[in-house]
Amino acid sequence: MFKIRSVELTEINLPLVHFFETSFGRTYERRIILVRVEDADGNEGWGEVTCGEEPGYSDEWTDSAWVTAEKILAPMVIGREVEGAADVWGLMKWARGHRMAKSGIETACWDLEAKKLGVPLWRHLGGVNQVIECGVSIGIQDSIAQLLEKIRVELEAGYKRIKIKISPKWDYEVIKAVRAEFGDILLMGDANSAYTLADIDKLKSLDEFGLMMLEQPLPHDDIIDHAKLQAQIDTPICLDEPIKSPEDARKAIELRSGKIINLKNGRVGGHTQSRLVEEVCRKAGMPVWCGGMLESGIGRAHNIAISTLAGYTMPGDVSASKRYWHEDIIEPAVEVSASGTITAPDAPGIGFDVKTQFLAKFSTRGSVVTKQGIK
Repeated sequence: MFKIRSVELTEINLPLVHFFETSFGRTYERRIILVRVEDADGNEGWGEVTCGEEPGYSDEWTDSAWVTAEKILAPMVIGREVEGAADVWGLMKWARGHRMAKSGIETACWDLEAKKLGVPLWRHLGGVNQVIECGVSIGIQDSIAQLLEKIRVELEAGYKRIKIKISPKWDYEVIKAVRAEFGDILLMGDANSAYTLADIDKLKSLDEFGLMMLEQPLPHDDIIDHAKLQAQIDTPICLDEPIKSPEDARKAIELRSGKIINLKNGRVGGHTQSRLVEEVCRKAGMPVWCGGMLESGIGRAHNIAISTLAGYTMPGDVSASKRYWHEDIIEPAVEVSASGTITAPDAPGIGFDVKTQFLAKFSTRGSVVTKQGIK
Protein backbone atom coordinates (compact mmCIF):
# COMPACT_ATOMS: atom_id res chain seq x y z
CA MET A 1 0.00 0.00 0.00
CA PHE A 2 1.26 3.49 -0.82
CA LYS A 3 0.10 7.06 -1.43
CA ILE A 4 1.52 9.11 -4.30
CA ARG A 5 2.78 12.48 -3.10
CA SER A 6 4.09 13.95 -6.36
CA VAL A 7 4.45 13.36 -10.08
CA GLU A 8 7.48 14.96 -11.72
CA LEU A 9 7.73 15.35 -15.49
CA THR A 10 10.98 15.97 -17.35
CA GLU A 11 11.33 16.34 -21.10
CA ILE A 12 14.70 15.49 -22.61
CA ASN A 13 15.99 15.76 -26.15
CA LEU A 14 18.23 12.88 -27.24
CA PRO A 15 19.86 12.65 -30.70
CA LEU A 16 19.80 9.18 -32.28
CA VAL A 17 23.05 7.51 -33.32
CA HIS A 18 21.46 6.87 -36.74
CA PHE A 19 18.26 8.20 -38.26
CA PHE A 20 15.27 5.85 -38.10
CA GLU A 21 12.82 5.83 -41.00
CA THR A 22 9.41 4.16 -41.30
CA SER A 23 6.49 4.74 -43.65
CA PHE A 24 5.59 7.64 -41.32
CA GLY A 25 8.84 9.51 -41.93
CA ARG A 26 12.43 9.87 -40.70
CA THR A 27 13.46 10.54 -37.09
CA TYR A 28 16.84 12.03 -36.10
CA GLU A 29 16.24 12.78 -32.43
CA ARG A 30 13.71 12.03 -29.73
CA ARG A 31 11.83 14.33 -27.41
CA ILE A 32 11.05 12.06 -24.48
CA ILE A 33 8.91 12.65 -21.40
CA LEU A 34 10.19 10.94 -18.26
CA VAL A 35 8.02 10.48 -15.19
CA ARG A 36 9.23 10.30 -11.61
CA VAL A 37 6.68 9.48 -8.91
CA GLU A 38 7.29 9.80 -5.20
CA ASP A 39 5.19 8.38 -2.40
CA ALA A 40 4.47 9.81 1.03
CA ASP A 41 7.50 7.98 2.47
CA GLY A 42 9.95 9.42 -0.07
CA ASN A 43 10.25 6.30 -2.24
CA GLU A 44 10.57 6.96 -5.97
CA GLY A 45 9.85 5.21 -9.24
CA TRP A 46 10.57 6.05 -12.88
CA GLY A 47 8.50 5.65 -16.02
CA GLU A 48 8.52 6.95 -19.60
CA VAL A 49 5.85 8.31 -21.93
CA THR A 50 6.66 6.54 -25.19
CA CYS A 51 4.69 8.52 -27.77
CA GLY A 52 6.38 10.20 -30.70
CA GLU A 53 6.91 13.88 -31.39
CA GLU A 54 3.97 13.95 -33.82
CA PRO A 55 0.67 12.01 -33.92
CA GLY A 56 1.83 9.59 -36.65
CA TYR A 57 1.95 6.22 -34.89
CA SER A 58 -0.85 7.11 -32.46
CA ASP A 59 -3.10 10.06 -31.69
CA GLU A 60 -0.81 11.01 -28.80
CA TRP A 61 2.33 13.10 -29.23
CA THR A 62 4.87 14.70 -26.94
CA ASP A 63 3.11 18.02 -26.39
CA SER A 64 -0.36 16.53 -25.95
CA ALA A 65 0.97 13.91 -23.53
CA TRP A 66 2.72 16.57 -21.45
CA VAL A 67 -0.48 18.57 -20.93
CA THR A 68 -2.56 15.45 -20.32
CA ALA A 69 -0.15 13.99 -17.77
CA GLU A 70 0.44 17.29 -15.99
CA LYS A 71 -3.06 18.76 -15.84
CA ILE A 72 -5.39 15.75 -15.96
CA LEU A 73 -3.76 12.44 -15.03
CA ALA A 74 -1.33 13.45 -12.29
CA PRO A 75 -4.05 15.16 -10.22
CA MET A 76 -6.10 11.95 -10.47
CA VAL A 77 -3.45 9.92 -8.67
CA ILE A 78 -1.83 12.39 -6.27
CA GLY A 79 -2.95 11.93 -2.67
CA ARG A 80 -4.75 8.68 -3.46
CA GLU A 81 -3.86 5.62 -1.43
CA VAL A 82 -3.74 2.37 -3.39
CA GLU A 83 -3.27 -1.25 -2.38
CA GLY A 84 -0.69 -1.65 -5.12
CA ALA A 85 0.60 -0.44 -8.49
CA ALA A 86 -1.98 -2.58 -10.27
CA ASP A 87 -4.67 -0.20 -8.98
CA VAL A 88 -3.16 2.97 -10.45
CA TRP A 89 -4.64 2.32 -13.92
CA GLY A 90 -8.10 2.40 -12.38
CA LEU A 91 -7.50 5.84 -10.85
CA MET A 92 -7.04 7.26 -14.36
CA LYS A 93 -9.78 5.27 -16.07
CA TRP A 94 -12.21 8.22 -16.23
CA ALA A 95 -9.98 9.88 -18.84
CA ARG A 96 -10.61 8.16 -22.14
CA GLY A 97 -7.62 7.08 -24.22
CA HIS A 98 -4.24 8.76 -23.62
CA ARG A 99 -2.75 5.37 -22.83
CA MET A 100 0.86 6.38 -23.38
CA ALA A 101 0.56 9.27 -20.96
CA LYS A 102 -1.12 6.94 -18.46
CA SER A 103 1.60 4.35 -18.97
CA GLY A 104 4.33 6.81 -18.00
CA ILE A 105 2.72 7.32 -14.60
CA GLU A 106 1.56 3.73 -14.13
CA THR A 107 4.88 2.08 -14.92
CA ALA A 108 6.67 4.52 -12.59
CA CYS A 109 4.37 3.31 -9.81
CA TRP A 110 5.29 -0.30 -10.56
CA ASP A 111 8.98 0.62 -10.29
CA LEU A 112 8.32 2.40 -7.00
CA GLU A 113 6.41 -0.54 -5.55
CA ALA A 114 9.04 -3.10 -6.58
CA LYS A 115 11.73 -0.97 -4.95
CA LYS A 116 9.67 -0.68 -1.74
CA LEU A 117 9.39 -4.46 -1.68
CA GLY A 118 13.07 -4.92 -2.53
CA VAL A 119 12.36 -7.16 -5.54
CA PRO A 120 13.22 -6.91 -9.25
CA LEU A 121 10.37 -5.46 -11.27
CA TRP A 122 10.36 -8.37 -13.70
CA ARG A 123 9.76 -10.82 -10.88
CA HIS A 124 7.16 -8.53 -9.27
CA LEU A 125 5.24 -8.49 -12.58
CA GLY A 126 5.16 -12.28 -12.64
CA GLY A 127 7.99 -12.86 -15.07
CA VAL A 128 9.34 -16.37 -15.49
CA ASN A 129 12.09 -15.98 -18.10
CA GLN A 130 14.92 -13.84 -16.73
CA VAL A 131 16.83 -14.19 -20.00
CA ILE A 132 14.98 -12.81 -23.03
CA GLU A 133 15.82 -13.12 -26.72
CA CYS A 134 16.33 -9.90 -28.64
CA GLY A 135 15.64 -8.70 -32.14
CA VAL A 136 16.34 -5.43 -33.89
CA SER A 137 14.24 -3.08 -35.96
CA ILE A 138 15.96 -1.49 -38.96
CA GLY A 139 14.36 1.48 -40.67
CA ILE A 140 14.09 2.22 -44.38
CA GLN A 141 17.55 3.04 -45.72
CA ASP A 142 18.87 5.17 -48.57
CA SER A 143 19.85 2.05 -50.53
CA ILE A 144 19.58 -1.72 -50.43
CA ALA A 145 23.34 -1.95 -50.03
CA GLN A 146 23.14 0.24 -46.92
CA LEU A 147 20.38 -1.98 -45.51
CA LEU A 148 22.39 -5.16 -46.12
CA GLU A 149 25.37 -3.70 -44.32
CA LYS A 150 23.24 -2.74 -41.30
CA ILE A 151 21.75 -6.23 -41.17
CA ARG A 152 25.24 -7.76 -41.33
CA VAL A 153 26.36 -5.66 -38.36
CA GLU A 154 23.33 -6.70 -36.27
CA LEU A 155 23.68 -10.38 -37.09
CA GLU A 156 27.34 -10.26 -36.10
CA ALA A 157 26.26 -8.65 -32.83
CA GLY A 158 24.17 -11.76 -32.14
CA TYR A 159 20.60 -10.53 -32.57
CA LYS A 160 18.08 -13.34 -32.99
CA ARG A 161 15.65 -11.67 -35.36
CA ILE A 162 15.81 -8.91 -37.95
CA LYS A 163 12.82 -6.65 -38.57
CA ILE A 164 12.94 -4.33 -41.55
CA LYS A 165 10.54 -1.50 -42.23
CA ILE A 166 8.76 -1.80 -45.57
CA SER A 167 6.45 0.31 -47.74
CA PRO A 168 4.88 -0.08 -51.21
CA LYS A 169 8.10 1.37 -52.70
CA TRP A 170 10.44 -0.61 -50.45
CA ASP A 171 9.29 -4.22 -50.19
CA TYR A 172 9.60 -7.10 -52.67
CA GLU A 173 13.00 -6.35 -54.21
CA VAL A 174 14.37 -5.34 -50.81
CA ILE A 175 13.29 -8.56 -49.09
CA LYS A 176 14.50 -10.58 -52.08
CA ALA A 177 17.95 -9.01 -51.72
CA VAL A 178 18.03 -9.72 -47.98
CA ARG A 179 17.12 -13.38 -48.51
CA ALA A 180 19.72 -13.70 -51.27
CA GLU A 181 22.42 -12.25 -49.00
CA PHE A 182 21.56 -13.86 -45.66
CA GLY A 183 19.51 -16.97 -46.42
CA ASP A 184 16.93 -18.19 -43.93
CA ILE A 185 17.58 -15.78 -41.05
CA LEU A 186 14.60 -14.94 -38.83
CA LEU A 187 13.22 -12.06 -40.86
CA MET A 188 10.04 -10.01 -40.67
CA GLY A 189 8.62 -6.96 -42.39
CA ASP A 190 6.87 -4.07 -40.65
CA ALA A 191 4.57 -2.02 -42.87
CA ASN A 192 3.25 0.51 -40.35
CA SER A 193 -0.16 0.57 -42.06
CA ALA A 194 1.26 1.47 -45.48
CA TYR A 195 -0.98 -0.88 -47.53
CA THR A 196 -4.67 -1.52 -48.26
CA LEU A 197 -6.58 -4.53 -49.52
CA ALA A 198 -6.03 -3.16 -53.03
CA ASP A 199 -2.40 -4.26 -52.55
CA ILE A 200 -3.30 -7.88 -51.85
CA ASP A 201 -1.41 -9.28 -54.87
CA LYS A 202 1.75 -7.45 -53.81
CA LEU A 203 1.36 -8.72 -50.24
CA LYS A 204 0.72 -12.28 -51.43
CA SER A 205 3.93 -12.09 -53.45
CA LEU A 206 5.87 -11.77 -50.19
CA ASP A 207 4.80 -15.31 -49.20
CA GLU A 208 7.68 -16.73 -51.22
CA PHE A 209 10.20 -15.34 -48.74
CA GLY A 210 9.05 -17.29 -45.69
CA LEU A 211 8.86 -14.27 -43.39
CA MET A 212 8.26 -14.85 -39.69
CA MET A 213 5.46 -12.30 -39.92
CA LEU A 214 4.16 -9.25 -41.71
CA GLU A 215 3.48 -6.56 -39.13
CA GLN A 216 0.50 -4.19 -39.45
CA PRO A 217 0.16 -4.06 -43.25
CA LEU A 218 -3.31 -2.42 -43.24
CA PRO A 219 -4.76 0.69 -41.53
CA HIS A 220 -3.92 1.33 -37.88
CA ASP A 221 -7.45 0.88 -36.54
CA ASP A 222 -8.48 -2.17 -38.56
CA ILE A 223 -9.05 -5.80 -37.60
CA ILE A 224 -11.73 -6.62 -40.23
CA ASP A 225 -9.71 -6.25 -43.42
CA HIS A 226 -6.72 -7.85 -41.70
CA ALA A 227 -8.88 -10.97 -41.24
CA LYS A 228 -9.69 -10.94 -44.95
CA LEU A 229 -6.03 -10.53 -45.82
CA GLN A 230 -4.84 -13.25 -43.42
CA ALA A 231 -7.27 -15.71 -45.04
CA GLN A 232 -5.56 -15.13 -48.41
CA ILE A 233 -1.87 -15.07 -47.54
CA ASP A 234 0.41 -17.63 -45.93
CA THR A 235 2.64 -15.16 -44.06
CA PRO A 236 1.42 -14.69 -40.47
CA ILE A 237 0.05 -11.20 -39.84
CA CYS A 238 1.21 -9.48 -36.67
CA LEU A 239 -1.16 -6.86 -35.26
CA ASP A 240 0.22 -3.73 -33.64
CA GLU A 241 -1.71 -0.43 -33.49
CA PRO A 242 -5.30 -1.78 -33.26
CA ILE A 243 -4.60 -3.76 -30.08
CA LYS A 244 -5.06 -1.25 -27.26
CA SER A 245 -6.78 -3.43 -24.66
CA PRO A 246 -7.52 -7.02 -23.63
CA GLU A 247 -10.88 -6.70 -25.39
CA ASP A 248 -9.20 -5.66 -28.63
CA ALA A 249 -6.98 -8.74 -28.39
CA ARG A 250 -9.97 -11.01 -27.74
CA LYS A 251 -11.89 -9.65 -30.73
CA ALA A 252 -8.91 -9.89 -33.07
CA ILE A 253 -8.32 -13.49 -32.02
CA GLU A 254 -11.97 -14.39 -32.57
CA LEU A 255 -11.96 -12.73 -36.01
CA ARG A 256 -8.65 -14.39 -36.93
CA SER A 257 -7.28 -10.99 -37.89
CA GLY A 258 -3.73 -12.20 -37.39
CA LYS A 259 -1.59 -14.87 -35.79
CA ILE A 260 0.77 -12.79 -33.63
CA ILE A 261 0.52 -9.61 -31.54
CA ASN A 262 3.16 -6.96 -30.99
CA LEU A 263 2.44 -5.89 -27.40
CA LYS A 264 3.73 -2.40 -26.64
CA ASN A 265 3.54 -1.26 -23.04
CA GLY A 266 2.70 2.34 -23.85
CA ARG A 267 0.09 1.53 -26.46
CA VAL A 268 -2.06 -0.45 -24.02
CA GLY A 269 -1.49 1.82 -21.01
CA GLY A 270 1.22 0.19 -18.92
CA HIS A 271 2.11 -3.01 -17.13
CA THR A 272 -1.32 -3.80 -15.69
CA GLN A 273 -2.96 -3.77 -19.11
CA SER A 274 0.00 -5.52 -20.76
CA ARG A 275 -0.36 -8.38 -18.31
CA LEU A 276 -4.07 -8.68 -19.13
CA VAL A 277 -3.43 -8.70 -22.89
CA GLU A 278 -0.64 -11.25 -22.42
CA GLU A 279 -3.02 -13.47 -20.46
CA VAL A 280 -5.73 -13.31 -23.14
CA CYS A 281 -3.23 -14.18 -25.86
CA ARG A 282 -1.46 -16.90 -23.88
CA LYS A 283 -4.73 -18.71 -23.14
CA ALA A 284 -5.66 -18.51 -26.83
CA GLY A 285 -2.24 -19.74 -27.99
CA MET A 286 -1.46 -16.39 -29.65
CA PRO A 287 2.26 -15.50 -29.38
CA VAL A 288 3.20 -11.99 -28.32
CA TRP A 289 6.43 -10.05 -28.37
CA CYS A 290 7.50 -6.66 -27.03
CA GLY A 291 7.64 -3.84 -29.54
CA GLY A 292 9.73 -0.70 -29.20
CA MET A 293 9.11 3.03 -29.55
CA LEU A 294 12.71 4.31 -29.61
CA GLU A 295 12.64 4.52 -25.83
CA SER A 296 15.38 5.82 -23.58
CA GLY A 297 16.89 3.45 -21.05
CA ILE A 298 13.98 3.88 -18.64
CA GLY A 299 11.39 2.74 -21.15
CA ARG A 300 13.75 0.02 -22.31
CA ALA A 301 14.13 -1.25 -18.73
CA HIS A 302 10.36 -1.53 -18.42
CA ASN A 303 10.25 -3.40 -21.75
CA ILE A 304 12.83 -5.87 -20.46
CA ALA A 305 10.79 -6.50 -17.33
CA ILE A 306 7.47 -7.14 -19.08
CA SER A 307 9.15 -9.32 -21.73
CA THR A 308 9.91 -11.93 -19.05
CA LEU A 309 6.24 -12.96 -18.84
CA ALA A 310 5.44 -16.44 -20.13
CA GLY A 311 3.41 -15.31 -23.15
CA TYR A 312 6.30 -13.35 -24.68
CA THR A 313 7.58 -16.22 -26.76
CA MET A 314 9.20 -14.39 -29.69
CA PRO A 315 12.25 -12.08 -29.82
CA GLY A 316 11.18 -8.48 -29.28
CA ASP A 317 12.46 -5.05 -30.23
CA VAL A 318 14.43 -4.81 -26.98
CA SER A 319 18.01 -4.10 -27.94
CA ALA A 320 21.18 -2.53 -26.61
CA SER A 321 21.35 1.14 -25.60
CA LYS A 322 24.26 1.77 -27.97
CA ARG A 323 22.11 0.99 -31.02
CA TYR A 324 20.21 4.21 -30.44
CA TRP A 325 22.06 6.53 -28.06
CA HIS A 326 25.61 7.82 -27.80
CA GLU A 327 25.00 7.77 -24.05
CA ASP A 328 21.91 6.41 -22.32
CA ILE A 329 20.24 7.98 -19.30
CA ILE A 330 20.63 4.86 -17.17
CA GLU A 331 23.57 2.95 -15.77
CA PRO A 332 24.64 0.42 -16.53
CA ALA A 333 23.58 0.75 -20.15
CA VAL A 334 21.46 -2.07 -21.58
CA GLU A 335 23.72 -4.61 -23.26
CA VAL A 336 22.99 -7.63 -25.41
CA SER A 337 25.05 -10.81 -25.07
CA ALA A 338 26.97 -12.35 -27.95
CA SER A 339 24.15 -14.89 -28.24
CA GLY A 340 21.51 -12.18 -28.68
CA THR A 341 19.96 -12.13 -25.22
CA ILE A 342 19.38 -9.71 -22.35
CA THR A 343 19.30 -10.82 -18.73
CA ALA A 344 16.80 -8.93 -16.59
CA PRO A 345 18.64 -7.42 -13.60
CA ASP A 346 18.33 -8.75 -10.06
CA ALA A 347 18.39 -5.30 -8.45
CA PRO A 348 15.09 -3.94 -7.06
CA GLY A 349 12.71 -2.12 -9.38
CA ILE A 350 13.75 -1.62 -12.99
CA GLY A 351 17.27 -2.59 -11.89
CA PHE A 352 19.06 0.42 -13.41
CA ASP A 353 20.10 3.74 -11.90
CA VAL A 354 18.90 6.95 -13.54
CA LYS A 355 21.73 9.41 -14.25
CA THR A 356 20.07 12.55 -12.90
CA GLN A 357 23.03 14.81 -13.81
CA PHE A 358 22.77 13.58 -17.38
CA LEU A 359 19.06 14.35 -17.36
CA ALA A 360 19.76 17.90 -16.26
CA LYS A 361 22.12 18.32 -19.22
CA PHE A 362 19.52 17.24 -21.79
CA SER A 363 16.37 18.51 -20.08
CA THR A 364 14.29 21.04 -22.00
CA ARG A 365 11.46 21.50 -19.47
CA GLY A 366 10.25 20.18 -16.17
CA SER A 367 7.21 20.21 -13.91
CA VAL A 368 6.34 18.87 -10.47
CA VAL A 369 2.69 18.22 -9.62
CA THR A 370 1.68 17.96 -5.98
CA LYS A 371 -1.51 18.38 -3.99
CA GLN A 372 -0.65 22.08 -3.78
CA GLY A 373 -0.51 22.48 -7.57
CA ILE A 374 2.06 22.64 -10.38
CA LYS A 375 5.50 24.14 -10.05
